[in-house]
Amino acid sequence: MKRVFLLIGVSVLLAIPAAFAKPADDQFVVVIDAGHGGHDAGATGRRGREKDINLAVALYTGKYIKEHHPDVKLIYTRTTDVFIELNERANIANRNKADLFISVHTNSATGASARGPEVYSFGVSRTAENLAVAKRENSVIQLEDNYQEKYEGFDPNSAESYIIFEFMQNKFVEQSIQFATQVENRLKKCVPWNDRGVKQAQFLVLRKSSMPRVLVELGFISNPQEEEILLSDHGRHEYAKAIGEAFTQYKAEYDRKNGKKPRIVKSLPAEQKDEMNATESAPVGAGSARPGETSVEQRPAPTRSRVYKVQILSSPKKLSPKSPQLKGYKADFYVDKGTYKYTVGESESMDEISEIHKAARKDFKDAFIVPFEEGKRVK
Repeated sequence: MKRVFLLIGVSVLLAIPAAFAKPADDQFVVVIDAGHGGHDAGATGRRGREKDINLAVALYTGKYIKEHHPDVKLIYTRTTDVFIELNERANIANRNKADLFISVHTNSATGASARGPEVYSFGVSRTAENLAVAKRENSVIQLEDNYQEKYEGFDPNSAESYIIFEFMQNKFVEQSIQFATQVENRLKKCVPWNDRGVKQAQFLVLRKSSMPRVLVELGFISNPQEEEILLSDHGRHEYAKAIGEAFTQYKAEYDRKNGKKPRIVKSLPAEQKDEMNATESAPVGAGSARPGETSVEQRPAPTRSRVYKVQILSSPKKLSPKSPQLKGYKADFYVDKGTYKYTVGESESMDEISEIHKAARKDFKDAFIVPFEEGKRVK
């Protein structure tokens, strides 16, 4: 029986990538998965629940991506407090032929000392700690009806069940690790302590997803200090921004590898941001809500001081938007001493603008970063 289970599982896993081949010219699709939900609260801390934290950060991440990448198709596995089976989360990504799958979770440990973010790509757990995390997240299937039949006899608590993953052949491992590293490099700036690195583990939610995919453990709800950050609206926006900035870098590299010019999009104008913030309330669980409570609040439009842009060229006269000198880039301009100076991109983050600068230099070798305050270039 065990041998039959392994052979069936391996056949399914090997067949997945071919079954969901995606045309190269299709719209880039990203699926954001908020872990747990409904009657599955996930890990709990002194005051918070994992399912609320995951949903808030997932929705904020989606807002960031939507604002900076309007050309990307964005799909959530859930936008409310509902229970979604692990198989269905993967099915949502596969049905939509997603190019990237991001599953957002919150970590927990038996003691209160563990802290720091960590990001997982799908792969074989080489340490007992990684396997323990996978077992905890995979145990959610026991809340589903007929889980043994649906998951082909998989037992989330049995080490033997994880042998199947030793046979996995996956062409998305490299891309998954690449994106996981980009996410971790930014998440570690959200907390004043060390991160826990990029790891691999056999998560069922990632197992049948046929695209680059990662599972993000934001931090430990079991650590009182980290729980406060995870429950704060500011902390959740910072986590979301970190994942969003990593996506910007990943998407730029994806476009280059596929022979496309990286799409460089500036932030929304202030009046559009005001409108967005006035009509979209904070996700369920935003703020420091206690278990069983719902906190819904309006987020004021951010006050912006200094932003950065990438200057690509100067011209003695105003250029047409379709001018060959712009090489297909959608650029803005400012006038300095009678000279038109053209810029692309706009961000408050030096990390993000550096990635835009790197992309622009492929076509404009003399491009450089310039700061602006109140719409004016500053030295």
